[in-house]
Amino acid sequence: MKLFTLLILFISFANASVAAEEKWISLFNGKNLDGWTVKFSGSDLGVNYKNTFRVHDGMLSVNYDEYDEFKEEYGHIFYNQKFSHYKIKLEYRFTGEQIKGGPDWGIRNNGIMFHTQSPESMKKLHGWPVSLEFQLLGGLSDGKERHTGNVCTPGTHIVLDGKLEKTHCIDSNSKTYHGDQWVTAELEVKDDEYMRQWINGELVMEYKKPIADKFDPEQPAHPMADGIPVTEGYIALQAESHPTDFRNIMILNLDDQ
Repeated sequence: MKLFTLLILFISFANASVAAEEKWISLFNGKNLDGWTVKFSGSDLGVNYKNTFRVHDGMLSVNYDEYDEFKEEYGHIFYNQKFSHYKIKLEYRFTGEQIKGGPDWGIRNNGIMFHTQSPESMKKLHGWPVSLEFQLLGGLSDGKERHTGNVCTPGTHIVLDGKLEKTHCIDSNSKTYHGDQWVTAELEVKDDEYMRQWINGELVMEYKKPIADKFDPEQPAHPMADGIPVTEGYIALQAESHPTDFRNIMILNLDDQ
């Protein structure tokens, strides 16, 4: 019994030591959009179309109250630093109703784009950056499952369960989260070796070895040669027609550990 107790104490101290050494930093200061760059389809780099991305009560929010109608003005807000080996975590929630004119698939839909091309390399009418997407979806209260923590692959492909997968979006095994509740999303990335996605602490998706798809017709400014590994890039959050709030946006740069 004494040996067992000592073992438990050792594990507890070891875990506490690891946690103490982890240097999580905030990507969002809760006051303004400093450190981030906005790019909307149809607008020049840096133009925050109709004040869509804004700070509200310490949250980074996606808002459509200055729109009359959505006309494919898909937007992204990029953090101004490239990463390759890291963890990122945040809390998100969907609020209110989708803006008039938004696509059916855009209802309660957002995402964490990662390993993205730079916003400067996107064309004016470019809708989505070449990237991987940790897709965030909310339930529609229609009695059907709608998983969150999925993966989508604009301009890329991944290896899933040992097979090169060219399906654009693949569902996770997550629960469905209805209403305007806060949900925690966490992602761990190591270059192109692996990508792991958690929702509320549960591992829901794992894949690896992303490569570039130069011939994706929705990627007019693909910055990479076809088939080469996607090992690093920027992080972005989306604006795809449904109001969304983000908070506690944190990163642990594992290259610094």
